[in-house]
Amino acid sequence: MSHFGKIKSYDPSKGAGMITPEKGGDALPFKKSDLQQQAQEPKVDQRYGYETSEISGGNKRAVNLQQQQGDGHNQKDQARNQQG
Repeated sequence: MSHFGKIKSYDPSKGAGMITPEKGGDALPFKKSDLQQQAQEPKVDQRYGYETSEISGGNKRAVNLQQQQGDGHNQKDQARNQQG
């Protein structure tokens, strides 16, 4: 994955949503077909890895979205807790 962000919104009736990049910038649109795990609907504030693709007019959208298990801080805390 090239980028990471959190789901800003998702409308299941339209099968489309927006993801906010962690490194800042404007939220990017995505479609349900762009999700790697299409059976699971994304929820607001879930962290996803994604790539970008250019669409008409030079705008970008998020593609190949893949849900990430927690964020880096939580993973470090879990590892620390397991070590004692």
